[in-house]
Amino acid sequence: MTGGDKTACRTPAIGRDGVTNIPTWKFDCIRRAILDELNYADCRWSDLTDHSRARLTADELSDMGKLGWNVVTVKLELEVCGEIRRTSDKSPQILTLG
Repeated sequence: MTGGDKTACRTPAIGRDGVTNIPTWKFDCIRRAILDELNYADCRWSDLTDHSRARLTADELSDMGKLGWNVVTVKLELEVCGEIRRTSDKSPQILTLG
């Protein structure tokens, strides 16, 4: 699962203009896992990495690197583009489909 294609991931935080580029295959795998989970039920942010891990194959996980970091990066981009949203800004953060 290699390749040179990268996907730009933004953050919804006001005043933070940075973009993180991750391999497109990682973005696609994690995006699919997050959306599959949220299609099933809303999810607490604190549980999202574990739920995503359960939806990835062994091969995807072995090549993924730091799963938590990648989940955060993809989650933020999905918020920016409106595919998912937070139900409130208070803790615990609950995510739902956009």
